Amino acid sequence: MNEAILHTRNLTKLYAGKPAVDNVNMTIHKGDIYGLIGKNGAGKTTLIRMITSLIGQTGGEIELFGENTAAGLTRARKRVGCVVETPALYPGLTAEQNLEYYRILYGIPEKNRIKTALEMVGLTDTDKKKFKNFSLGMKQRLGLALAILGHPDFILLDEPINGLDPIGIIEMRETIKNLNEQYGITVLMSSHILTELSQIATKYGIINNGRLVKEITNDQLAEQCQRCLSVTVDDIEKAAVIIETALNTTNFKSVGKNEIRIYDYLDDPSEVTYQLNSGGVRVNSIHEIGDNLEDYFKTIIEGEK
Repeated sequence: MNEAILHTRNLTKLYAGKPAVDNVNMTIHKGDIYGLIGKNGAGKTTLIRMITSLIGQTGGEIELFGENTAAGLTRARKRVGCVVETPALYPGLTAEQNLEYYRILYGIPEKNRIKTALEMVGLTDTDKKKFKNFSLGMKQRLGLALAILGHPDFILLDEPINGLDPIGIIEMRETIKNLNEQYGITVLMSSHILTELSQIATKYGIINNGRLVKEITNDQLAEQCQRCLSVTVDDIEKAAVIIETALNTTNFKSVGKNEIRIYDYLDDPSEVTYQLNSGGVRVNSIHEIGDNLEDYFKTIIEGEK
C-alpha cells in the first residue's frame, strides 16, 4: 500500500461554538491528486488552513508523514507547500524578484531553486514583467511556484482555478498534473468546479457543512458513474443467457432480483429489447443511467439532507 502522506482523525474547528469543520477523517496517500469537493462555505479552506497550521484546530488530530506530535508536525510541514486564497506577492516585483524575497525569508540556500520553480510552472519567459501586469493565470502559477520553492513532497491548493479563463484553467490543470507525474508531488486541491477536478483528480473527498461525507477513488467513481442500460425483466436468469448468446456480450451485471445493467448497446437499446422479447423475456423498462461527477456530488449532498 502507498505511504500515507496525511491522516486526519476527528479534526474539528469551532467558531462561536458552531463547527466549521466537523470530525473530519481524511486520508491522502503518496502520489494522490486529492480533489476536495464542496460548495462555498462547506469548510474546504478552514480544513486546509488547519493542516498547514495557519489556524489551530479545536479538536482531533493531524498526522503528516507519520508525525503527529507538535515537534514532529513542525518538521513534517517543512515538506509541505501551499497556496491558500490569494498569494502574498509584491505587485512591483518581477516573478524572479518575488521568489528571491521569499527564498531569503524562508532561509533556502540554493538560489537555483528559483529558476527550477519557474520552469516547473512554465513561467520562464516573464523577464522583467512586474507581477501587477500578469494575467490571473500567470499570478496563480507564480503562487504555485512559491509553494514549490522549497521542493515540497506535498502541496495544498485552495481553489487554484477559481476565476481563471478557459486557457488559464487548462494551463493550471496541466501544470498540476506535471508536478504530480513528473516530480512526484502529492496534491490536495480544493474546488467547486467539478468538471475540472474530474480531469485531474485520482481521489475525491466530498465535504458538506463541515463534514467529510464521502471519500472515493477515481476508479471507484468511474465504476459507480459508468453509463449503461438499466433493464428490468421478469426472468433475470433467462435474460442473462440471452444477453450472452443473442447479444454476444458478457459486459453486464445483475443488480437485485430483476435488474440487469448492460454496458454495451448504449446506442441501440431497441436491439436489446427485441432480443429479450424474442427469447421470451418480458422487458418492464429499459433506460440509460450513469452520473458524471456533478451528478454524483449532487446525489451525495442531497442524501445528506
